[in-house]
Amino acid sequence: MTGQAEPSLRLPFAELVAITAAVMALNALAIDMMLPALGTIGDELGAARDNDRQLIIIVYVLGNGIAQLFFGPIVDRFGRKRVLMLSLAGYVAGSLLSIIASSFTLLLAARAFQGVATAATRVSVMASVRDQCAGRRMAEVMSLAITIFMAAPILAPSFGQLILFAAPWRGIFVALLLYGVLLAVWTGWRLPETLAPEKRKPLKAGPIMSAYLAFLRNRVSIGYTLTSALCFGALFGYISTSEQVFLETFDLGNNFAIAFAFVAASLGAATLINARLVSRVGMRKLTHAALLTFIIVNVIHLAIASTAGETFIFFMSFMMISFFALGLIGPNCMALAMEPQGDNAGPAAAANGFAGTTIAGFLGGLIGQFYDGTTMPIILGFAILGIISLMIVLWTEQGKLFAIGENSTNEILP
Repeated sequence: MTGQAEPSLRLPFAELVAITAAVMALNALAIDMMLPALGTIGDELGAARDNDRQLIIIVYVLGNGIAQLFFGPIVDRFGRKRVLMLSLAGYVAGSLLSIIASSFTLLLAARAFQGVATAATRVSVMASVRDQCAGRRMAEVMSLAITIFMAAPILAPSFGQLILFAAPWRGIFVALLLYGVLLAVWTGWRLPETLAPEKRKPLKAGPIMSAYLAFLRNRVSIGYTLTSALCFGALFGYISTSEQVFLETFDLGNNFAIAFAFVAASLGAATLINARLVSRVGMRKLTHAALLTFIIVNVIHLAIASTAGETFIFFMSFMMISFFALGLIGPNCMALAMEPQGDNAGPAAAANGFAGTTIAGFLGGLIGQFYDGTTMPIILGFAILGIISLMIVLWTEQGKLFAIGENSTNEILP
């Protein structure tokens, strides 16, 4: 693990928060700005089936998740800033390739490439924050950055919709390209290289594999990583089908972005509330209570939708409660998974991001492919993944929910 940077290498606190939030927003913008245009893109580029348009989201998410596994060791070898700048260049290149894509297949390839590039930006900026501050100061940076970042998924579909009023769908990728260029100029000018040359680690297969195995063999780390992955698989299933649900099932037209923002806002609200509650209530209690709420709400939703029928009000209400629960589950599961790792934090973060994003992306894509013009595949997916997540938590905690102690934190699997 790298040491803390010298004072001369630190950014001012406010600017460090702003850069961190801006880099984290790359993913949300690249995913959510697309949503209002998915149908138009699929029609113009010749997607074979209506549900194929979801792949514009899914291939990006999968590329992003898989790549995270490799970038942890790379930023420890070549430095934070160099990798960040190269990955921003890749993000800009992916945007450019998307602008000029002449077929649906080429667009998917450009999106996958863009997802891979963005994985490196997240790993790099997180490592840079860790170099520049530690302990409560680092937690403060991340909390403020996440608070700012949460505006991105709420507002991004509206930005995409506004662009579509003035330009064709390729204009959305022009906006992403410009955002990447501006961010590259800002970070290139202001962000210091925070990893000293003498602290750089060689790329050796043995130590890297040992670090990843240490993560996989810890019951709490792998258990809460899988729990988070399954719950966010439900989230990606919703995101990948939201354009079809709101435009086709509920016929919202241009009001799609407003409805999406309401649901996303409940996730952001939960993130803010979690920051205030976690120190008093505890990560386990919040996670377990939120997971049980998530399951109960979606089982009730499933029963109502399959008997009395679905309505827009019912769907929005149940989705907002579900997303509020996800806002409590996500950050706490990540913290619980990382808690036992100590000096293995870098590879553990990469493994957590790889497993969480890749599994979530795959499950979200699977849910999306079952879209049939109704909300039933989403609700059923939420309920099933929630129940499986609870089973994993019970295995992780050896049957004990709401425990305060670390009953299985240090258990190593055979």
